[in-house]
Amino acid sequence: MQVWCLKKPIIVSLSVYPIRLGLTVCYLIKDKGAVLFDAGMPRKINRFKRSLSGMPVDPSEISLIILSHAHFDHAGTAKDIREFTGARILIHREDETFLEQSRMVWPKGVTRWGKISAFIFKIILKRVMRYPHAKPDMVMDTEEFSLREYGIDGRILHTPGHTRGSVSVLLESGELFAGCMAHNRFPFRLTPGLPIYADDIEELKQSWKKILPLGVKIVYPAHGRPFHPDKMKKELGFTP
Repeated sequence: MQVWCLKKPIIVSLSVYPIRLGLTVCYLIKDKGAVLFDAGMPRKINRFKRSLSGMPVDPSEISLIILSHAHFDHAGTAKDIREFTGARILIHREDETFLEQSRMVWPKGVTRWGKISAFIFKIILKRVMRYPHAKPDMVMDTEEFSLREYGIDGRILHTPGHTRGSVSVLLESGELFAGCMAHNRFPFRLTPGLPIYADDIEELKQSWKKILPLGVKIVYPAHGRPFHPDKMKKELGFTP
């Protein structure tokens, strides 16, 4: 099946539809069922509706909204999308309180630009960092969670580091939806690699080393274009 991923089609076994909601690229994954990975920045419900109208997916087909973590640019429109689609919101227990309180602690800059930009962005984005708080329908408190019940051959994996409750989705066909485990777009990075912000960058590296041997074929970051996992293996000096 031909899947449009940003500007170039990629041949995979199911449909992956990118939806840009502010700074963040969210991903609608459609196979026997449909789930949404991340919910973008606040007040983007109209853009979500417009994007969805051009896809062969009915809103009622979306059964689950998986939040990679509770930052404003990933969970901002989650409540509105739930009301529009009827989908359930899932988040990891370590980030549950932040979602319920619409509270964000900006992660530490782990590069020189990360430290400088964190200071700048906290000032510029102060007004949008708070978003409609939401009580999740499902709270993940295990290391992995199967998506087969939702018609997707894949699983959610706990991949802490950017935040303590960060999660990723890995499909059996090799697509990894990595959230902020990596960045690949200005103003974060110019090339694919580790994020410039993380609560614990060493823990994040360990999350990568845990997930890379699981058959990852392509990485879909929340900020930027998809890329080959060899980019991360090289940066991490990874050897199985």
